[in-house]
Amino acid sequence: MKIQNEADFQTVRARWGKRLLILGHYYVPDETIRLTDRQGDSLALSQIAAAEEDCEAIIFCGVHFMAETADILANSPEKIARRGGVRIPVLLAAQGAGCPMADMAELEEVEKFWQRLESIMEADALVVPVTYVNSSAAIKAFCGRHDGFVCTSSNAREILRRAFSQREKVLFLPDQYLGRNTALQLGVPEDQLVSRSASDEEFQNARVILWDGYCPVHEKMHPNVVCEVQKEHPEAKLIVHPECRSEVVAMSAAAGSTTFLIHEIERALPGEAFLMGTEARLVERLRNERTDLNIYHLGEPYFCDDMGKNTRDSLFLTLEQLDSGDLCRRVSVSDEICAPATIALRNMLDAT
Repeated sequence: MKIQNEADFQTVRARWGKRLLILGHYYVPDETIRLTDRQGDSLALSQIAAAEEDCEAIIFCGVHFMAETADILANSPEKIARRGGVRIPVLLAAQGAGCPMADMAELEEVEKFWQRLESIMEADALVVPVTYVNSSAAIKAFCGRHDGFVCTSSNAREILRRAFSQREKVLFLPDQYLGRNTALQLGVPEDQLVSRSASDEEFQNARVILWDGYCPVHEKMHPNVVCEVQKEHPEAKLIVHPECRSEVVAMSAAAGSTTFLIHEIERALPGEAFLMGTEARLVERLRNERTDLNIYHLGEPYFCDDMGKNTRDSLFLTLEQLDSGDLCRRVSVSDEICAPATIALRNMLDAT
């Protein structure tokens, strides 16, 4: 059936019923997220995918690494065995929706750097790799092969604590800001946080070695801009995502995951004011939902272009193709990558 409007979409969606699960990240456009079955940040959506038992297909409104994670968790070996060898197809609603941060840590480069650590110290004995969920399945698999972890912005502190209980040092991939901000919150001294361009001696003395990735959206929120906006709205409480620069996080009243920021707004009292340092679609959505609050962008609105590719029409086309048996938008992780990536993801889920 050709899906040309929401009525067509609902007709096809109703026919699929519980056989289909449509997941949506908070950053996708309003027109799309309201058509999804479940919404959340990376941790929540990972947990939903991991718990999935009954559906026959998943459509993911988000970006590529999220669909990869859903494929890994929804198609674990145990679940495939319970289904008699059947894999659930995971389709990405927006073709070409990637993540610049995830692309900043390529497997070949990470493995080469790990070899350098091995030449300096006993890396496997001393260093545990931790990758932010905003990374490719290949990087998650790298962490799994070295008994490491995946983390999200919601559980990064807990995961770093667990990592430090196992080994002396952490290699944090790919987001330098989340890694630094989390380590500082745990009391790691600044001089024990080093970048991957550090010297051999600095690696020996470090507790956390930071990759040099970043989120292009949150990185734009510069401390100078924060100061200017705070002068305009001195009454506003500054709350930011921990992907922001460390100087911005240090200036904030609170920093936390997307879900944390949403909860801060949900429990606010009428008349309160907030400066929000996160993706602009979420800020706009919260402003529309809480018109009794004064909510401001941290500088100009910064949108994630890749999340914006998840338009209503892209979701319509994905469901139309699925309904006709066309799985051209399927995201499938090979068994070679899936097995070790599952270890790192399970290490995360077991620790939270």
